[in-house]
Amino acid sequence: MRWKDGRRSTNVEDRRGRRIPGGVKGGGIGILLLALIGMYFGIDPSLILNVGDAVQSNRPASQSSEPYQATPEEQEQAEFISVVLADTEDVWNQVFRENGRTYQVPNLVLFSGAVQSACGFAQAAMGPFYCPGDRKVYIDLSFYKELQDKLHSPGDFARAYVVAHEIGHHVQKLLGISDQVDKARQQLSQKEFNKVSVRLELQADCFSGVWANRADRMRGILEPGDIEEAMNAASNIGDDRLQKQSRGYVTPDSFTHGSSAQRVRWFNQGYKTGDINSCNTFEARNL
Repeated sequence: MRWKDGRRSTNVEDRRGRRIPGGVKGGGIGILLLALIGMYFGIDPSLILNVGDAVQSNRPASQSSEPYQATPEEQEQAEFISVVLADTEDVWNQVFRENGRTYQVPNLVLFSGAVQSACGFAQAAMGPFYCPGDRKVYIDLSFYKELQDKLHSPGDFARAYVVAHEIGHHVQKLLGISDQVDKARQQLSQKEFNKVSVRLELQADCFSGVWANRADRMRGILEPGDIEEAMNAASNIGDDRLQKQSRGYVTPDSFTHGSSAQRVRWFNQGYKTGDINSCNTFEARNL
């Protein structure tokens, strides 16, 4: 991905090095399950992940006595994320203008270990997430090592896909889609709500594809192999593949993000069309 000459976003909050008192409680949920869930690139952990007592909303953050010392690699990753975020700002500003709307840019929070958000207390094991309560994306850069080593998804565009997917959730919030999904949760069984959650996540994948298309047209960001890196990441985080790896069998009724094939298909749908209107997963007969 061609990124080093790109604009850096000013909407990055660096909270690395802050100490969050206490830890996660939650009995049967536990850190191992949170780590598994964290592989999914989620939305608001208190809503989509349903972690119950593991999310605690009244934890004050305390500042470490010494400033966080980023390694050169971490600093480069932070700059990379800032450029990707800037590209999402440019793309979605344009898309919203085309549709007679105004895009409200989100902040992206870099944290290390644990973080306090409007959606509650979260640990790095939960992975990157979007919190609609404060309209911010949260990322611990250590996730990218997990993405490469444990999820077998190397490459800078795989990392860009993570950011673009979470920004896709922000777009859903601005369009009122995520609020409708949240309301539906109160009326549906867990099995039925899982199906709605899958459509929400696949739409965010499609929106990330729209971003890739538009950003390349705007700034020529793509290099050979970039789209393959994103689709490889989408495939490796499919519910079926993660369930098979973690427990040896697959239960489709418990899917919350979609199968590998579905995630690849919807990213590709957005990338090929560059059109947000092609991402209506909620009315699609076949996902």
